[in-house]
Amino acid sequence: MQQLISISDIRLREDESPSCASDPVFPVAENLCRVVSNEWVNPEYKHLVLDAPPTALTAKPGQFFHLACPPADDQTAFLRRPMSLYRVSPDRGQIEFLYKVQGVGTRGLAFLEAGDTLDALGPVGRGFTLPEGAQHVLLLARGVGLATLAPLAEFAVAQGAAVTALLSARSRGLVMSADYLREVGAQIRIVTDDENNSDVVHVEQLIREVHAQRPFDLLATCGSNRLLILLQQLAKAFGIPGQTALEQHMGCALGACFACVRAFRKPGADTQLTYRRVCCDGPVFDLQETVSW
Repeated sequence: MQQLISISDIRLREDESPSCASDPVFPVAENLCRVVSNEWVNPEYKHLVLDAPPTALTAKPGQFFHLACPPADDQTAFLRRPMSLYRVSPDRGQIEFLYKVQGVGTRGLAFLEAGDTLDALGPVGRGFTLPEGAQHVLLLARGVGLATLAPLAEFAVAQGAAVTALLSARSRGLVMSADYLREVGAQIRIVTDDENNSDVVHVEQLIREVHAQRPFDLLATCGSNRLLILLQQLAKAFGIPGQTALEQHMGCALGACFACVRAFRKPGADTQLTYRRVCCDGPVFDLQETVSW
């Protein structure tokens, strides 16, 4: 079963309440997906692969799905959980998620087995965009943020851009997505806390060295406040655009409940703030307009 709606169908009239700016044009469906596999990739994260209906296969890098997580240990997640797209494979009819098992919702997901059904509403939100003629893209993320950025690497390479992915984690054993990124053609750099090379000073030095050899056209990040601040500074220094994907608790994920509102800088302003919904105005936002947390 797949109940299909247009995102514009849930837009409130302008005289009732503010709507998401420049309403996105993409279909949203309640997709009943069959679990193909749900395997541990390390002690904290699992990789979920789903057979999905056609609408789900239109998902773009940076978009997400709102998952109806099953119960876990007699506890139920009453609200759906937003989950970033890790990979979409239209040729195989599959979508994939990489998630950390830490709360009621993700513990429920961890119990899913091959053949089970998962209700995934989506694809939802605004994803990444490449500057016209982009030749080199930097992906910088830590932990599960790597899952959100991975589809951007595949998309950028398909558009003819080179991709450098700088992956940060506590240890080598917790580095994720490296094989996937190499498979799609990205150049990988890994830094870890254990190796004492993941501090901001060293990461900045690495980025500047790579940029000097082959300038970046876009900087993208997800999942770390300190990395966000670093890229904001570097994007200004290099004079190039940047984008960041944000994580946020949500209610409806369709812009109606206002549960995911956050402050952002107004375009071109350092001190003036506006407020936007992460679900439908994002979750991908301009790097310089994003307020650190």
